[in-house]
Amino acid sequence: QVQLVESGGGLVQAGGSLRLSCAASGQTFSRHVLGWFRQAPGKEREFVGSITWSTGSTYYADSVKGRFTISRDNAKNTVFLQMNSLKPEDTAIYYCAARGTFSGNYPYWGQGTQVTVSS
Repeated sequence: QVQLVESGGGLVQAGGSLRLSCAASGQTFSRHVLGWFRQAPGKEREFVGSITWSTGSTYYADSVKGRFTISRDNAKNTVFLQMNSLKPEDTAIYYCAARGTFSGNYPYWGQGTQVTVSS
């Protein structure tokens, strides 16, 4: 059973930084893509970025490109979302999710962690 547990959310001032973690367990993730999504109040959930576990290659939404960085720690089975130059519009619940490398859907989701950016 795949489990994804996010941590690291909190309150930060605009321009500040936060690092979110997603601890993955339940199977090996060498054939998976780990993605980060977010959902702001009253808005649909949106894609933030992803990392292909086997290669480390990353992909980002235009809204966070250049400010957010995704990385992984293979030994700890953990994926990180480093968020810099945060803006109030980055306020949302952030979720990590996992899918097979060649799958289009993310069947596995964490419970989410709240990020609030004050102006």
